[in-house]
Formats: sequence, C-alpha cells, structure tokens
Amino acid sequence: MERRKFIRGVPIAIGTGAVALAGSKVGLAATHTIAPEQEVIEWRVYEMNFGGDQGLLTRYLTDALEPALDRKGATQFVQFKEYGDPNPAKLHVMISYPDAATYLAAQDLTEDQEFTTAAADYDALKAEKPIFTRYSSWLLKAFSGMPQSVTPDAESGLLELRIYEGYSEDAVRRKIGMFNDHELTIFDNTGLKPVFFGDMIAGPYRPALVYLLQFPNMDTRNENWGKFGADPTWNEIKGMDKYADSVSNIRRTFLVPA
Repeated sequence: MERRKFIRGVPIAIGTGAVALAGSKVGLAATHTIAPEQEVIEWRVYEMNFGGDQGLLTRYLTDALEPALDRKGATQFVQFKEYGDPNPAKLHVMISYPDAATYLAAQDLTEDQEFTTAAADYDALKAEKPIFTRYSSWLLKAFSGMPQSVTPDAESGLLELRIYEGYSEDAVRRKIGMFNDHELTIFDNTGLKPVFFGDMIAGPYRPALVYLLQFPNMDTRNENWGKFGADPTWNEIKGMDKYADSVSNIRRTFLVPA
C-alpha cells in the first residue's frame, strides 16, 4: 500500500468533530474547543487498458504525482487495487486535502520542475500504447463527525469502499446526520474502523455518500459487520422515522493494498 506519513496536526476523536486544547488565562485553566476544517477527499478510479503498462502508471503516481501533491499541501495519498481479478483491472487512489483551496491549487503542477522531470517517461507515452481508457475523479467533503481521513493501518489487508445513494439530496443529508449522531460511535464500538466518511459533492452517483473501512482480512470484516447488525443502539435508531428511506442503493467494492 502506497501511503504518506500523514495526518498533520493534532489527533481527532471519531464522532466528536472537535479537539479540546488546554489553555490558561490569568492563572485559571480553560478548555477551548476548536472544530477542524473538513477535508476535501479526491477518489480516483483508473480503468486499465488491455495490455497497458500499469507499472509505469504506478511509478508515475508514486514517484511524480504523490511528492508533487505533498509539496502542494495534500495530506494523504494512498493507492489500492481491487480484490480478486477484476476485468478490466482498476486502480484506486485516495488523495486528501486540508481544504478546497489546496485542492484547487494542486490542479496546476506546471511550475513544479521536480514533477516535470519525474513524470517525463509517463508524459512521453505514445497514443498507440495507452495505459488506461479513462480515469474518473470524485470529490468528497469529509463528515463533520470525522473531519479528517486517517492512514490505513499497516496490517489492513482488506478495505471496503461503500457508496450509499439516496433518492434525494434530503435523504442523503438525513443519512449523513444518522452517521454523525449515532453510527460513527456504533462503528467504533463494533470494530468497524473507518479511513474516511465523505459527502459526494462531485461524481457519478450523486446524491450519495461514500466511506472506506479497513480490516485485516475478510473473516474479521464479516465478524465485525455481524456485531454491528446485532448492536442494540443500531436496531433502535434504524427504525426512527427521520432516517426512513435515506438509502435507496448501496454499491460495494473490496480493495487491497496496491
């Protein structure tokens, strides 16, 4: 799994959406709560062309694009491939930015000479030998309950990408509220470890939310989802009227470290 050293700054507790900082004024202790800005997460999906040089793409992503985006202020860059043997093969990339301004600034790398040099072989690729057919790029705004993504654990051998579509924008807003107010805590209590939760603000499945979970293996994944389904709080809140019909379709993709 290709990843950077991130996260920058202070740790954040899932479900709180804020960090407490201790301070003092005139000899009295005070606690200040500062809400961190919600990240912008870019999720890319490269669909490989038959016979394309995937090794060249991986070298470009790892040796050229990742360092360049790091210099621009990106906070995380992780590559995944799909579990099993998909046809066509797909490469997934998660890139986290501290804010929208950093994302926009990172779209122009023309002045970065290190990037230009490192990307020379990739840029010299001929039209008759394309690596991929296309790549799609989704933009996600991190949930307030988990405003920053985390780096997947080194022992995470399986990741689950889930997309929850809603029949309307309000349906997705209600489902995001359900996560922020209840489900993030239930996930934590039942061993479902998230990498991020995001509202899809640009992409192919809107209105939708997206999240990524990490597991050591499929057995642990199945066991922990079983715990979630049996959780008494989950079984109480899922029947609440305000959350009714908030998900109309679920898309699921299993990933492994690239």
